[in-house]
Amino acid sequence: MTIATGSRHNLAYIAETTFGTTPSTPGFQNLRHTGTTLGLSKDAIESEELRDDRQIAHFRHGNKSVSGDVNIELSYGTFDDFIEAALAGTWAANILKAGTTRRSFTIERHHEDINKYLRSTGCSINTMSLSVAPNSMITGSFGIIGSGFAANGSAISGSTYTAETTAPPFDSFTGSITEGGSSIAIVTGLELSIDNGMEALYVVGQDTTLEPSIGKSTVTGSVTAYFEDITLLNKFVNETESSLQFTLTDSAGKDYVFLMPKIKYNSGNPEAVGPGAVTISLDFVALYDSTAATQLKITRQP
Repeated sequence: MTIATGSRHNLAYIAETTFGTTPSTPGFQNLRHTGTTLGLSKDAIESEELRDDRQIAHFRHGNKSVSGDVNIELSYGTFDDFIEAALAGTWAANILKAGTTRRSFTIERHHEDINKYLRSTGCSINTMSLSVAPNSMITGSFGIIGSGFAANGSAISGSTYTAETTAPPFDSFTGSITEGGSSIAIVTGLELSIDNGMEALYVVGQDTTLEPSIGKSTVTGSVTAYFEDITLLNKFVNETESSLQFTLTDSAGKDYVFLMPKIKYNSGNPEAVGPGAVTISLDFVALYDSTAATQLKITRQP
């Protein structure tokens, strides 16, 4: 008996022209990933009928919910479609800004050792996160809300698959961070999160969601740094606007530059919890900047 293993798991996607509909004879793009929880769950509907034997006589499956995360190690060019969808923007001259354009995908999981396919349609990118930590690859995840789900024993007729990209993953050794226009070399950690506030929409007569509603584009994060002076702390204390830019460079010299031209820190406390170095962690929120016309600007430099 063959048991599915993660070492034989493949993930692929294709952009949808019509929400929730996989294009005919689809050309899937294989996607690099470190894991995924994307799948189907259902609400439970239990009868409230009262019986003299105390038993439950009726039970039904309710609304279907397709959701989960795709976990990644960031590499150049690999996730540009998902990043574009997360910002609801459009890459133009290698620049991406937050926008209002909706996109959806069909995402297919293939367990190659048992040759079974799990296919989710109408997949929207609700959240995106990145984590930059010393001595590690740049990791992240995409949070997905989908509509339809099917388990199949074969690929879609006529489908093709493009091989995964081969760019090396970004690491925390190469790159730079600029805070308030000045280079800063005492950062020990950086977190970035994008949240589109999507919600599933259900109607009578259908157990799958319509295209999910979309809320505000919320960009938040945190910076953790060694506590060497009160410059960063005072930006929190005095509610001083600042800016944050970090550049990720891979071993082939290709860059992503993440710029948040206007941020405000909403926390900051140097914590001494032992005899070692003291760090300060500052949570921030990115705000719309009229000059850059965005709260977050991503530039890819090949």
